[in-house]
Amino acid sequence: MRLSNFVLTASLTAVNAIPSYFEKRDAAPAATIKNGTLEGISIPSFSQEAFLRIPFAEPPVGDLRFATPRFLTQGWNGTLEAKTYPQKCVGYGTEQIEDGGAQGEDCLYLNVVRPAGMDSGSALPVAVWIHGGGFSQGGTIKPLYNISYMIQNGIEIDRPFIGVTLQYRLNAYGFLNGDQVKAAGATNLGIRDQRLALQWVQENIAAFGGNPDKVTIFGESAGAASVGIHLVAYGGRNDKLFRGAVMESGGPLLLGSKYNASLEQSKYDMLVQATGCSRFSDSLECLRDLDYTSLNAALNGTAANTFFPYEDGDLIQGSLYDQLEAGKFVQVPIIIGTNTEEGGFTASGMKVDTDAQFRDAVASYGSNETVPFIEALYPNIPAIGIPARIKTPTEAQGKQYKRLAAFTGDYTFIAPRRLTCQSWAQHNVTAYCYRFNGDLPSILPTAGATHWVEVAYVFYNLDRVSNEGTWPIPEDYKRLAKLVSSMWVSFFVDGDPNGHGQKDVAKWPAYADGDTGYAEDFAFDVNGTSKPELDTWRAEGIAYLNSVYGSAYNK
Repeated sequence: MRLSNFVLTASLTAVNAIPSYFEKRDAAPAATIKNGTLEGISIPSFSQEAFLRIPFAEPPVGDLRFATPRFLTQGWNGTLEAKTYPQKCVGYGTEQIEDGGAQGEDCLYLNVVRPAGMDSGSALPVAVWIHGGGFSQGGTIKPLYNISYMIQNGIEIDRPFIGVTLQYRLNAYGFLNGDQVKAAGATNLGIRDQRLALQWVQENIAAFGGNPDKVTIFGESAGAASVGIHLVAYGGRNDKLFRGAVMESGGPLLLGSKYNASLEQSKYDMLVQATGCSRFSDSLECLRDLDYTSLNAALNGTAANTFFPYEDGDLIQGSLYDQLEAGKFVQVPIIIGTNTEEGGFTASGMKVDTDAQFRDAVASYGSNETVPFIEALYPNIPAIGIPARIKTPTEAQGKQYKRLAAFTGDYTFIAPRRLTCQSWAQHNVTAYCYRFNGDLPSILPTAGATHWVEVAYVFYNLDRVSNEGTWPIPEDYKRLAKLVSSMWVSFFVDGDPNGHGQKDVAKWPAYADGDTGYAEDFAFDVNGTSKPELDTWRAEGIAYLNSVYGSAYNK
């Protein structure tokens, strides 16, 4: 993700802390898991306890670099202090620099935060957060992801739960591809890291007072795409790792364009050439033996590239479009949604002035045959383009920026969201779908409801909404944050977002096909009443995209 304009700084301090009805402890909290005893920290301002930097796998270094993750089998003597955040996994992007904290290869850790006074008999529901960052950056130390606010809100609405945040390998470390990688069975390592963490939760969360039968996974952007992959992994096999899933601006249909094995192999070849490993018969083994400084320099220089999850015939077995159509997904209730103006993010850095340039941009997504249809379905009419707040695009954006933003946002996020909702409904599985129409004017004054802005609302992180107090938060923004966060928490605990306890709010209906194939989603509106709406927004263009994802885009 290009988040240079989104990055925020903050501390872990609490605001509006409330007394907890849970028991407070004077001594440092402890929990005994399969590997030994952990000592965490108390957070008095929240009446919570946190266990940070808990290892869930062997460090992926040495022979385990570019290898499938392994359970941490050895224990430790005495008590392991779990009191500081782990370093982030190695990644490339502004978040790795501006969010603070070190980064390194030894990064497969997770954090557990719980209301104070819980023990192994508490059996609270559990929410597991998977961070975004374009599969290239991010980590659990990011202040935006301070789950304490959300847990506090759960206590306020009488829906207590335990929060878990995890890390996974990023960029080439997690998603290197190519024939050599596939031959070694080392594909999609970042997703396998997440899956191992979810297995750890199943085996250990009861020690913290969590219920392994009541786990919900949730994420945004690349985190939501990760959640989507877990829903379709291994052909939709249900390994009983979670009972519900939440996807914000992402889902089972992978972000990006048509999978290109030749392109992925070229990235591998570029890396081994830049590191000198092309001279060795086993280039992957050479990459494992390489010192970190040399490998990092290559990935951060001439071999710098983007790496995403990909079809490997194993974890991701083939067309996810076909899997959704066939109902080959883990059939659990979901929340899934997108923001009204996602395209302000996807069109960033792409200047389009003319019809010809628009056609070229559309073709770059991997299919020439769709260009004339998309050109007609997404006309150059600025009034219906996005973001709505931009009346006249800048010179750098180009005259047809709003047109391009409408198409790219639909292609990448909004159309796949609608298709996922329809697939769940067609197979009689509960889905709660939404359109988020809030914003962060304190940080992004013209972007509107663009990608990422809902996260602060979901986490009930009012510090982020106000940009550290630089912008006074109107009551409408506070109310929306309370509603959104409470609905998420209610879903974690009840499997239904409607137990939120907020007054005068219409019921969020489960998505169900009508005669036209459209159902109701829920529109969150910071400037009006949040309520259900018929999910027909930009119906023609989105319907076309959803009809050709399999045939034209090979999704």
